Amino acid sequence: MSFDNAYEAIAEAHPEGDARWAFGTGFEDPLSGVDTTVPDGIDRADLASYCLMLGDDALVLAQRLTEWVTRAHELEDEVALANIALDLLGQARMLLARAGTVDGSGRDEDALAHFRPEDEFRNVRLVELPRGDFGRTVAALLVFSTWRLALLNRLTGSADPVLAAVAAKAVKEVAYHRDYAARWAVRLGDGTEYSAERLHAGFADVLPFAEELFTPHAVEHRLERDGVAVDPAALRREFDEVLDQVCARAAATRPEVTPVGTLAGRAGRDGIHTEHFGYLLAEMQSLARSDPEATW
Repeated sequence: MSFDNAYEAIAEAHPEGDARWAFGTGFEDPLSGVDTTVPDGIDRADLASYCLMLGDDALVLAQRLTEWVTRAHELEDEVALANIALDLLGQARMLLARAGTVDGSGRDEDALAHFRPEDEFRNVRLVELPRGDFGRTVAALLVFSTWRLALLNRLTGSADPVLAAVAAKAVKEVAYHRDYAARWAVRLGDGTEYSAERLHAGFADVLPFAEELFTPHAVEHRLERDGVAVDPAALRREFDEVLDQVCARAAATRPEVTPVGTLAGRAGRDGIHTEHFGYLLAEMQSLARSDPEATW
């Protein structure tokens, strides 16, 4: 059966009678119902790398956000952050599945998430920073979701059908993520002196890592020419406009920061990570590595 939209498969009635929820929950193949044809002329290794980049971004931030479960100041925000993490995990699942299929390795999304070493992850370093306090989480989520929403809006026209399908679904989710973070930024910035201080400190911690979001990688350059990827440098103006609007509403000033350096021009997209990432990865992978054959 074919679908005009890849996500019609989610709501479609199935003979087995099982509901198919967003991004694959309840069935084994996260790409079920999605056109997985690789467009002619597209380098499969580059496409797999790009899917890993975007999938790892979502996977690692999802892991960080789940650290708020049982720790948030209100139950409503604990649930909100958990749901945002689930949205990102769903996006990661499809993107990692696409990467494993395209590169011919045969690794599924679980293998890519739980059995890769640190230097094989391609996420930007911003998403692996320690959770910090709520002000820092709000700042990090606002920066990341503002950038990712601008990216996803453009990827809906990607020549790769899987990237286009993921983006078409994810824009609705990430729009909520950005709205949630923006509302809290306004509440913190225009609240008490202490809450404004914590938001400002959060931006000061996070913004040095924002430059990496807009630095094109060689893979992105090549796939952008083929109509598959987006040049991240083209997202900067929209990002700055949104952040300036939120800061104006929050009576907050974006701190002047110096971008974090790279290692001979290499950063997260090349497997170069912060000292915090190894600890995050150890916790995320510990259960799967303790019993690789386990099923549940």
